[in-house]
Amino acid sequence: MRQNKVSLTFFGHAAFQLETEEFRILIDPFISQNPVCLVKLEDIKKVDYIFITHGHGDHVGDAVEIAKKYNSTVVATFELSTYLSKRFDISTHPMHIGGRFEFPFGVVKMTPALHGSGIVEEDGNIIYGGNPCGFVISINGQKIYHAGDTGLTTDMKLLADEGIDVALLPIGGNYVMDIEDAIFAAKFVSPRKVIPMHYNTWEIIKADAEQFKKRLDEINIECILLNPGETIEL
Repeated sequence: MRQNKVSLTFFGHAAFQLETEEFRILIDPFISQNPVCLVKLEDIKKVDYIFITHGHGDHVGDAVEIAKKYNSTVVATFELSTYLSKRFDISTHPMHIGGRFEFPFGVVKMTPALHGSGIVEEDGNIIYGGNPCGFVISINGQKIYHAGDTGLTTDMKLLADEGIDVALLPIGGNYVMDIEDAIFAAKFVSPRKVIPMHYNTWEIIKADAEQFKKRLDEINIECILLNPGETIEL
C-alpha cells in the first residue's frame, strides 16, 4: 500500500475493513456467521477500531471477540456502547447522531439511519439498542460514508456538502433501500464513487448489482462492484 493511502476490503454483507500504514478499522464485522464471507475470523489481523452501525447480529457480528483479542475500541451509539462495555467488558467510545469526534486516525461523524437497533438475546428477548446510524469516516484525505442499514431519507442531501469520496450504500431491499431508492440516495449524497452492500447475502435481499451499476453509470456516478474478499486502494 502506498504511503498515505487507504485500502478498503469488502467482507460481504455490510462488513468492511479500512487500513492505512498505522491503523486498521472494521465496520460491522459480520464474519464468522456470514455466509458469503471468505475470510476466517482467525485471519483478521490486529484491529484498532470497530464501528458498529446498530445492534442487529449481522452487524455487531464478531465485534466482541475481536475487541477482546486486540483490545480494540468499539465505536457505536451511547446505548449500544453502554450495553457492550457493561455486558462484555470491552473498550467503547460512545457517540450519537450528528456528533463529530477526532480520533487518532481522523475525524468521524455519526449520521442518521432509518432502521432498528434492537439487540436480540439468546433467550429471544430484545434489548433496546438506541438509534441505528451511519458513519462518515475521514482518514488520510478520504471521506468514506457507510450508510448502515437504512431506508431512503432526505437527510442524505445534507451529506452532499461533506465531499464524500466513497459511499457504501445498501441495495438489497426488504430491510433496507432497494436499487431504486439507493439511486436516489446516491444522487442526494453526490459521492465520487459508490459501492453497493447489504445484498445477496440471503435470498430475501437478492439484488442485481450490475443493474445498479448500469443505472449509476447513466447519471455519471462511478460504481464499483466488489466481491467478498476484494480490496481496492482509495
